[in-house]
Amino acid sequence: MKSIPLILPLMALPISGQAEKRGNVETPQCPNVVFIYADDIGYGDLSCNGSKTINTPNVQRMATEGVRFTNAHSAAATSTPSRYAMLTGEYAWRREGTGIADGDAGMIIRPERYTLADMFRDAGYATGVVGKWHLGLGDEKGTQDWNQRLSPNPADIGFDYSYIMAATGDRVPCVFVENGAVVNLDPEDPIYVSYKQNFPGEPTGKKNPDLLVMHPSHGHNQSIVNGISRIGYMKGGKSALWKDDQIADELTSKAVSFIENHKDEPFFLYFATQDAHVPRVPNERFAGKSGMGPRGDVLLQFDWSVGEILSALKKNGLDKNTIIILSSDNGPVVDDGYKDQAVELLGEHKPGGPFRGGKYSSYEAGTRVPCILRWVDTVKPTVSDALVCQIDWFASFASLLGTDLPEGAAPDSENYLDTWLGKEAEGRPYLVEQNAQNNLSITSGEWKYIEPGKGEPFNKNVGIETGNSSLPQLYNLHKDLGERKNVAEQYPDVVEELAARLLEIKDGRVALPLK
Repeated sequence: MKSIPLILPLMALPISGQAEKRGNVETPQCPNVVFIYADDIGYGDLSCNGSKTINTPNVQRMATEGVRFTNAHSAAATSTPSRYAMLTGEYAWRREGTGIADGDAGMIIRPERYTLADMFRDAGYATGVVGKWHLGLGDEKGTQDWNQRLSPNPADIGFDYSYIMAATGDRVPCVFVENGAVVNLDPEDPIYVSYKQNFPGEPTGKKNPDLLVMHPSHGHNQSIVNGISRIGYMKGGKSALWKDDQIADELTSKAVSFIENHKDEPFFLYFATQDAHVPRVPNERFAGKSGMGPRGDVLLQFDWSVGEILSALKKNGLDKNTIIILSSDNGPVVDDGYKDQAVELLGEHKPGGPFRGGKYSSYEAGTRVPCILRWVDTVKPTVSDALVCQIDWFASFASLLGTDLPEGAAPDSENYLDTWLGKEAEGRPYLVEQNAQNNLSITSGEWKYIEPGKGEPFNKNVGIETGNSSLPQLYNLHKDLGERKNVAEQYPDVVEELAARLLEIKDGRVALPLK
């Protein structure tokens, strides 16, 4: 399938069904669209990808009814940049300030930026985001007044409705924010947040470990909320604090409500779950059920959330007119900062499947993530080995809706609609990926090249190989899926060509397929 540079208008591909008017655009068809965006769930964490150690029947159902991708990637191996790339259609490494965001980060996607949500809204869709945000709120870092409506917020980048975690589960403030305002906030008990110093008299995990119900393994030793110490300092807002074991229920309920409230109009829902990000505190319904401790339990909890979305669509008569894409923001990590027995109880489970590395890494497990697209009675169930990336959802759905994108929008996103719908076996000719140190790699066909870069080759805190090296790395993914044999010295011509292609892409030039 030919890629289309996005400086040109995207033409709608023919889709069955009569055209209808939605907003200012006449489109061939207006299916609802739901993104279920998992957090830190790896390729091998779901039974549909061959895991024998975990049972995720609702995800399995999606896989048997849709297209299951074996070579799908997030655009980065960490949360903030992968979400930035997905929503803007631009590789995050092109922009400063798109690294892992603190809880007091200002809005990383600025209001003037055209986003995926803007595109859906311009096509006449109701748009909503529920769940983990991790893209900043307010205008500038550390300047937020959490006791007033925060601006900018997701409404300024295309979302009609938002019910989000301010940042992540392990970062303060530990509150939900609905349409820019903290939920359940008592004005007599205002919130104060700092990422520089603690507030006088407030306990921390470092100084008051006796107050903890879950202890950190590294970092995560600052303000204590619900007996768990976090990153950053927070004071006040007691009535607004979430309960960790209720996060999945709260977010899933809000996602279902959004579906029910918009069942009579086309809608786009970005549902970003907390599972399996730390701290992992499963609801009592799932605690102890996996045999792998809290990390395994929250995988079961995630599967339950998927089932609730599927049930809501069917109950409201939307099952056949809704595209659901399930994926993850990056690869897995077992110990990411808390002593929750995830390592000790892992057993034979392989969160990254057959791939090397994990979250933060340049190796395959960093970005090769679970991915399923389901569109009942329109998409035929199949397994696709095509190379695809979440950054292309933007251009592909623009094509589906017949939407012309503004000049300069989604510069790295390309239209692979037929590949996503399982009609075309060919995927991207190349893909650039980013690790936690912003070191880049490029995959094209059988070859993967990891450029020399800064950083340690092994992250001792999380027990993951990063892929960082002062030497070039080249792997043949067809012969060496686990990236165990660096063949850069044997194939210097391939290294030279891939390095040149990567440089072209960095410079913003269109990289042609390799010869």
